[in-house]
Amino acid sequence: AVGEVLEDAALAYLSRYALGRDYHKVLRKRLQHLATRIESLTGPFGYRAFTDSAPVLEKALAQQAGLGWIGKHTNLINERAGSWFFIGELYTNLPLPPDSPADNHCGHCQNCIDACPTQAIIAPYQLDARLCISYLTIELRGAIPEQLRPLIGNRVYGCDDCQLVCPWNRFAGPSAENDFTPRHGLDSSELLCLFAWEENDFEEKTRGSAIHRIGYECWLRNIAVGLGNAPTTDAVVDSLRARQEHPSALVREHVSWALQQHQHTR
Repeated sequence: AVGEVLEDAALAYLSRYALGRDYHKVLRKRLQHLATRIESLTGPFGYRAFTDSAPVLEKALAQQAGLGWIGKHTNLINERAGSWFFIGELYTNLPLPPDSPADNHCGHCQNCIDACPTQAIIAPYQLDARLCISYLTIELRGAIPEQLRPLIGNRVYGCDDCQLVCPWNRFAGPSAENDFTPRHGLDSSELLCLFAWEENDFEEKTRGSAIHRIGYECWLRNIAVGLGNAPTTDAVVDSLRARQEHPSALVREHVSWALQQHQHTR
Protein backbone atom coordinates (compact mmCIF):
# COMPACT_ATOMS: atom_id res chain seq x y z
CA ALA A 1 0.00 0.00 0.00
CA VAL A 2 1.06 3.58 -0.66
CA GLY A 3 1.12 4.56 3.01
CA GLU A 4 3.26 1.54 3.92
CA VAL A 5 5.90 2.49 1.35
CA LEU A 6 6.07 6.05 2.66
CA GLU A 7 6.48 4.79 6.22
CA ASP A 8 9.26 2.31 5.36
CA ALA A 9 12.44 4.38 5.07
CA ALA A 10 14.22 1.52 3.29
CA LEU A 11 11.79 1.68 0.36
CA ALA A 12 11.65 4.25 -2.44
CA TYR A 13 8.46 6.24 -2.88
CA LEU A 14 7.64 7.27 -6.45
CA SER A 15 4.59 9.37 -7.26
CA ARG A 16 1.67 7.18 -8.31
CA TYR A 17 1.20 8.91 -11.65
CA ALA A 18 4.65 7.82 -12.86
CA LEU A 19 4.57 4.12 -12.01
CA GLY A 20 3.18 3.02 -15.38
CA ARG A 21 3.42 4.26 -18.95
CA ASP A 22 4.06 7.97 -19.55
CA TYR A 23 0.67 9.70 -19.35
CA HIS A 24 1.67 12.11 -22.13
CA LYS A 25 1.78 9.18 -24.56
CA VAL A 26 -1.43 7.57 -23.30
CA LEU A 27 -3.54 10.73 -23.28
CA ARG A 28 -2.23 12.04 -26.58
CA LYS A 29 -3.30 8.80 -28.24
CA ARG A 30 -6.73 9.00 -26.58
CA LEU A 31 -7.19 12.64 -27.62
CA GLN A 32 -6.28 11.81 -31.20
CA HIS A 33 -8.82 8.99 -31.17
CA LEU A 34 -11.45 11.39 -29.79
CA ALA A 35 -10.69 13.92 -32.53
CA THR A 36 -11.07 11.21 -35.18
CA ARG A 37 -14.47 10.22 -33.79
CA ILE A 38 -15.62 13.84 -33.67
CA GLU A 39 -14.46 14.28 -37.27
CA SER A 40 -16.61 11.30 -38.31
CA LEU A 41 -19.63 13.24 -37.03
CA THR A 42 -18.78 16.80 -38.03
CA GLY A 43 -16.48 16.42 -40.99
CA PRO A 44 -12.97 17.94 -41.01
CA PHE A 45 -12.36 20.52 -38.28
CA GLY A 46 -9.41 22.37 -36.82
CA TYR A 47 -7.93 21.15 -33.55
CA ARG A 48 -4.79 20.73 -31.47
CA ALA A 49 -4.33 18.25 -28.64
CA PHE A 50 -2.49 19.05 -25.42
CA THR A 51 -1.74 17.20 -22.22
CA ASP A 52 0.72 19.04 -20.01
CA SER A 53 2.66 19.64 -23.21
CA ALA A 54 2.27 23.38 -23.92
CA PRO A 55 1.84 26.63 -21.95
CA VAL A 56 -1.88 25.98 -21.52
CA LEU A 57 -3.65 26.87 -18.25
CA GLU A 58 -5.10 23.40 -17.98
CA LYS A 59 -6.46 23.47 -14.43
CA ALA A 60 -8.17 26.84 -14.83
CA LEU A 61 -9.72 25.74 -18.12
CA ALA A 62 -10.84 22.44 -16.57
CA GLN A 63 -12.53 24.29 -13.72
CA GLN A 64 -14.31 26.59 -16.17
CA ALA A 65 -15.38 23.49 -18.11
CA GLY A 66 -17.01 22.05 -15.00
CA LEU A 67 -14.58 19.14 -14.58
CA GLY A 68 -13.76 20.08 -10.99
CA TRP A 69 -12.41 22.80 -8.76
CA ILE A 70 -8.85 23.78 -7.91
CA GLY A 71 -8.18 22.63 -4.36
CA LYS A 72 -6.11 24.32 -1.69
CA HIS A 73 -3.17 22.16 -2.82
CA THR A 74 -3.61 23.70 -6.32
CA ASN A 75 -4.58 20.36 -7.91
CA LEU A 76 -7.90 19.86 -9.68
CA ILE A 77 -10.50 17.92 -7.66
CA ASN A 78 -13.47 16.10 -9.17
CA GLU A 79 -16.35 14.97 -6.95
CA ARG A 80 -16.24 11.40 -8.29
CA ALA A 81 -12.53 10.93 -9.08
CA GLY A 82 -10.87 13.06 -6.41
CA SER A 83 -7.58 14.39 -7.77
CA TRP A 84 -6.13 11.13 -9.12
CA PHE A 85 -6.61 11.84 -12.82
CA PHE A 86 -4.91 13.46 -15.78
CA ILE A 87 -6.14 16.38 -17.85
CA GLY A 88 -6.10 16.52 -21.63
CA GLU A 89 -7.46 19.16 -24.02
CA LEU A 90 -8.58 19.49 -27.59
CA TYR A 91 -8.41 23.08 -28.76
CA THR A 92 -10.94 23.32 -31.57
CA ASN A 93 -12.74 25.80 -33.81
CA LEU A 94 -16.05 23.95 -33.41
CA PRO A 95 -18.87 26.18 -32.05
CA LEU A 96 -19.48 24.19 -28.85
CA PRO A 97 -21.81 25.38 -26.05
CA PRO A 98 -19.89 26.27 -22.86
CA ASP A 99 -20.30 24.25 -19.66
CA SER A 100 -20.92 25.75 -16.23
CA PRO A 101 -17.85 26.23 -14.00
CA ALA A 102 -17.51 23.86 -11.05
CA ASP A 103 -18.10 25.04 -7.48
CA ASN A 104 -15.41 24.75 -4.82
CA HIS A 105 -16.06 22.12 -2.14
CA CYS A 106 -12.90 22.33 -0.01
CA GLY A 107 -14.73 24.11 2.80
CA HIS A 108 -12.72 24.52 6.00
CA CYS A 109 -10.53 21.47 5.31
CA GLN A 110 -6.80 22.12 5.25
CA ASN A 111 -5.47 18.56 5.41
CA CYS A 112 -3.21 19.17 2.43
CA ILE A 113 -1.68 22.30 3.94
CA ASP A 114 -0.94 20.49 7.20
CA ALA A 115 0.44 17.37 5.49
CA CYS A 116 2.97 19.00 3.14
CA PRO A 117 6.43 17.83 4.29
CA THR A 118 8.15 21.08 3.26
CA GLN A 119 5.23 23.46 3.92
CA ALA A 120 5.22 24.30 0.22
CA ILE A 121 1.51 25.22 0.36
CA ILE A 122 2.20 28.63 1.83
CA ALA A 123 -1.49 29.62 1.92
CA PRO A 124 -4.74 28.11 0.64
CA TYR A 125 -4.50 27.84 -3.16
CA GLN A 126 -0.87 29.07 -3.16
CA LEU A 127 2.08 26.74 -3.79
CA ASP A 128 5.73 27.78 -3.59
CA ALA A 129 7.19 25.43 -6.20
CA ARG A 130 10.71 26.03 -4.89
CA LEU A 131 9.72 24.10 -1.77
CA CYS A 132 7.63 21.41 -3.46
CA ILE A 133 9.19 17.92 -3.42
CA SER A 134 7.71 17.19 -6.85
CA TYR A 135 9.58 20.18 -8.25
CA LEU A 136 12.78 19.37 -6.36
CA THR A 137 12.93 15.74 -7.49
CA ILE A 138 11.56 16.09 -11.04
CA GLU A 139 12.01 19.58 -12.50
CA LEU A 140 15.10 20.84 -10.65
CA ARG A 141 18.30 19.93 -12.47
CA GLY A 142 20.82 21.23 -9.95
CA ALA A 143 21.51 20.55 -6.29
CA ILE A 144 18.57 20.11 -3.94
CA PRO A 145 18.81 22.79 -1.21
CA GLU A 146 20.49 21.15 1.77
CA GLN A 147 17.93 22.29 4.33
CA LEU A 148 15.15 20.56 2.36
CA ARG A 149 16.89 17.20 1.94
CA PRO A 150 15.92 15.74 5.34
CA LEU A 151 12.28 16.68 4.67
CA ILE A 152 12.20 14.68 1.43
CA GLY A 153 12.43 11.39 3.31
CA ASN A 154 12.23 8.47 0.88
CA ARG A 155 10.37 10.35 -1.87
CA VAL A 156 12.72 9.85 -4.82
CA TYR A 157 10.36 10.91 -7.63
CA GLY A 158 7.56 13.32 -6.86
CA CYS A 159 5.32 13.50 -3.80
CA ASP A 160 1.65 12.67 -3.27
CA ASP A 161 1.19 13.65 0.37
CA CYS A 162 -1.28 16.47 -0.29
CA GLN A 163 -3.44 14.13 -2.36
CA LEU A 164 -3.17 11.16 -0.02
CA VAL A 165 -4.81 13.14 2.80
CA CYS A 166 -7.52 14.77 0.65
CA PRO A 167 -10.94 13.46 1.74
CA TRP A 168 -12.23 13.65 -1.83
CA ASN A 169 -9.81 10.91 -2.84
CA ARG A 170 -11.84 8.42 -0.80
CA PHE A 171 -14.09 8.27 -3.86
CA ALA A 172 -11.28 7.57 -6.33
CA GLY A 173 -10.97 4.04 -7.72
CA PRO A 174 -8.09 2.22 -9.44
CA SER A 175 -7.57 3.07 -13.09
CA ALA A 176 -8.98 0.64 -15.63
CA GLU A 177 -6.18 1.68 -18.01
CA ASN A 178 -3.63 -1.15 -18.21
CA ASP A 179 -0.94 1.30 -19.29
CA PHE A 180 -1.02 2.82 -15.80
CA THR A 181 -0.27 -0.48 -14.03
CA PRO A 182 3.02 -0.19 -12.06
CA ARG A 183 6.06 -1.52 -13.91
CA HIS A 184 9.21 -3.27 -12.67
CA GLY A 185 7.97 -3.31 -9.07
CA LEU A 186 8.54 0.42 -8.76
CA ASP A 187 5.62 0.76 -6.37
CA SER A 188 7.59 -1.10 -3.67
CA SER A 189 11.30 -1.11 -4.56
CA GLU A 190 14.15 -0.84 -2.07
CA LEU A 191 16.30 2.28 -2.25
CA LEU A 192 19.42 0.10 -2.30
CA CYS A 193 18.20 -1.84 -5.34
CA LEU A 194 17.42 1.32 -7.31
CA PHE A 195 20.72 2.96 -6.33
CA ALA A 196 22.55 -0.08 -7.73
CA TRP A 197 21.12 0.50 -11.21
CA GLU A 198 23.69 1.37 -13.83
CA GLU A 199 22.72 3.80 -16.57
CA ASN A 200 21.68 1.03 -18.97
CA ASP A 201 19.37 -0.36 -16.25
CA PHE A 202 17.81 3.07 -15.79
CA GLU A 203 17.31 3.47 -19.54
CA GLU A 204 15.76 0.04 -19.91
CA LYS A 205 13.46 0.12 -16.89
CA THR A 206 12.17 3.67 -17.32
CA ARG A 207 11.73 3.58 -21.11
CA GLY A 208 8.23 4.80 -21.97
CA SER A 209 7.78 6.16 -18.43
CA ALA A 210 7.57 9.74 -17.17
CA ILE A 211 10.49 8.90 -14.87
CA HIS A 212 12.84 8.66 -17.84
CA ARG A 213 12.84 12.40 -18.46
CA ILE A 214 14.75 13.28 -15.27
CA GLY A 215 17.77 11.32 -16.49
CA TYR A 216 20.13 8.96 -14.69
CA GLU A 217 22.11 11.69 -12.93
CA CYS A 218 19.08 13.18 -11.15
CA TRP A 219 17.82 9.66 -10.45
CA LEU A 220 21.00 8.92 -8.46
CA ARG A 221 20.86 12.36 -6.84
CA ASN A 222 17.34 11.71 -5.55
CA ILE A 223 18.07 8.21 -4.29
CA ALA A 224 21.22 9.42 -2.55
CA VAL A 225 19.03 11.83 -0.58
CA GLY A 226 16.66 8.97 0.22
CA LEU A 227 19.56 6.85 1.46
CA GLY A 228 20.79 9.78 3.54
CA ASN A 229 17.41 9.75 5.26
CA ALA A 230 17.33 5.94 5.64
CA PRO A 231 18.29 4.07 8.82
CA THR A 232 22.03 3.60 9.17
CA THR A 233 23.16 0.13 8.09
CA ASP A 234 26.41 -1.24 6.67
CA ALA A 235 24.62 -1.91 3.38
CA VAL A 236 23.45 1.71 3.08
CA VAL A 237 26.87 3.15 3.91
CA ASP A 238 28.67 0.73 1.58
CA SER A 239 26.26 1.53 -1.25
CA LEU A 240 26.87 5.27 -0.85
CA ARG A 241 30.65 4.83 -0.62
CA ALA A 242 30.57 2.91 -3.89
CA ARG A 243 29.25 6.08 -5.58
CA GLN A 244 31.66 8.52 -3.90
CA GLU A 245 33.81 8.78 -7.03
CA HIS A 246 30.93 9.02 -9.49
CA PRO A 247 31.81 11.14 -12.57
CA SER A 248 28.94 13.55 -11.84
CA ALA A 249 29.70 16.35 -9.37
CA LEU A 250 25.96 16.55 -8.66
CA VAL A 251 25.82 12.89 -7.63
CA ARG A 252 29.03 13.15 -5.59
CA GLU A 253 27.68 16.14 -3.65
CA HIS A 254 24.49 14.37 -2.63
CA VAL A 255 26.32 11.13 -1.83
CA SER A 256 28.71 13.09 0.41
CA TRP A 257 25.77 14.70 2.20
CA ALA A 258 24.10 11.32 2.66
CA LEU A 259 27.25 9.80 4.16
CA GLN A 260 27.50 12.71 6.59
CA GLN A 261 24.00 11.90 7.87
CA HIS A 262 25.15 8.40 8.78
CA GLN A 263 28.33 9.58 10.45
CA HIS A 264 26.14 11.54 12.86
CA THR A 265 24.24 8.40 13.86
CA ARG A 266 27.26 6.16 14.47
